[in-house]
Amino acid sequence: MADIAAARQALYARILAGTGHSDPAQRRAAFEGTSQSQPARELLEKIRLHAHRVTDADVQQARAAGLTEDQLFELAVCAAVGQAGRQFDAALAALAAASGKE
Repeated sequence: MADIAAARQALYARILAGTGHSDPAQRRAAFEGTSQSQPARELLEKIRLHAHRVTDADVQQARAAGLTEDQLFELAVCAAVGQAGRQFDAALAALAAASGKE
């Protein structure tokens, strides 16, 4: 499990603090699910909660708010990875609770 934990941390460090086209604070907010003031807030929320429902119109709306394709991609990745991490942690916690290894 240590290799997975190290890989997760490396991924998080890269998408949150690495060089990019979007502001690191925006990436952090997208990752944490707190992107309340961003132009792409609705798109990122949909990515986190209902990714299968994202449409071209959702992306166009975020682009119309002034974000570039590169910025949208970075923010979408941050939102998806952050949500996946939270779901993974919840699954591990549920397994630990079910097996009495909390």
